[in-house]
Amino acid sequence: MAEYTIREVLTRRDLKRFIRFPVTLYKGCSQYVPPLYKGQEHELMHSAPLQYCKRKMWLVEDAGGKVAGRICAVINPRYNEKYGTRRVRFGWFDLINDPEVARLLFDTAEKWAMEQGMDEIHGPLYYNTLGRQGMLVEGFDKLAPFSCLYNYPYYVDIMQELGFVKECDWIQYMMPADQGVDERIRSIAARLMDKYKLRVADFDLLKKDRDTVRKFFRTYNECYDGTVYNFIPFTEAEIEEEIDQIIGQLDRRLCCVLMDEDDEVAAFGISVPCLSRAMQKARGRLFPFGWYHVLKALRNFEHLDLMLEGAAPKWQNTGISAVFHGIMASQYKECGARWALANPQIETNMAVNVWTRYEHKFWLRRRCWIRTIKER
Repeated sequence: MAEYTIREVLTRRDLKRFIRFPVTLYKGCSQYVPPLYKGQEHELMHSAPLQYCKRKMWLVEDAGGKVAGRICAVINPRYNEKYGTRRVRFGWFDLINDPEVARLLFDTAEKWAMEQGMDEIHGPLYYNTLGRQGMLVEGFDKLAPFSCLYNYPYYVDIMQELGFVKECDWIQYMMPADQGVDERIRSIAARLMDKYKLRVADFDLLKKDRDTVRKFFRTYNECYDGTVYNFIPFTEAEIEEEIDQIIGQLDRRLCCVLMDEDDEVAAFGISVPCLSRAMQKARGRLFPFGWYHVLKALRNFEHLDLMLEGAAPKWQNTGISAVFHGIMASQYKECGARWALANPQIETNMAVNVWTRYEHKFWLRRRCWIRTIKER
């Protein structure tokens, strides 16, 4: 049996090793997409959720000092208060194919969590609902979306061996982006636009209007709260961070925001070009040459990742989804996009049924695992 030691990540050297371990682990894996190193460092050290979350990171090393595994344990008090739980979440979880490494990582994380009063551990999860989460359990031969996690099949076997069970699954569908919508839906959308006095926001102007973007995120909070499993509404600090980091990069051709007659956000659909191949070429860095591959992918694309869509509570069940689906389908066709991958959605969410109206096929399945914390 191999000998392993575990150490908490406390120095910049350890943080660098923590962030870069997956690059070594997945070397030669054509499905793995590396995140940006700087982005990972920001998330782990300076991200807005750290204003209210507690987190610790650990590395496991073999006898030769080589990294064999990593884990980040996060306690989100807003989540626990909202759902009446005492859970610690784990993320940034990667390891070689050895259950002993996983056992050492989880035992250490759970010991800390017990000291904080926690009684369950679940994941892989991000601080909030918008980050990378869910362990891949089906679709290992598929290229990972940049916004999602990838892992080897042996991760699933190890989780089961350690007594973790399924908490929930997310599924993703692949669809032709140029299929358009049938004439009946197009007709319904036109009538709804007229009936409710809806208008399509000028997305380029919207990106420059911080107050309207804040309205967008507040609508995001309202439409997902109570309808999306384990959803955690954004704080004002998280909203400001997303505005600074994400909104300015979005392409108006791939987004749709509907405003009502009171100039409030009624519904939205956000998608982005698939950046997976570009990020593989960038190898975790935008400089000196990574930016070229990313910029090229943003300008010339055939594949899309559908990121977010929703409607304000008062507009739900009005058929408003037909409006922005119709608008976005037309935009996709004009852009020359051929395929679109839907964002992960809880398999029990009835909203998933919206894809049955369109040509689609099952693509990926991700899982959140859970187990009770106890002395081991």
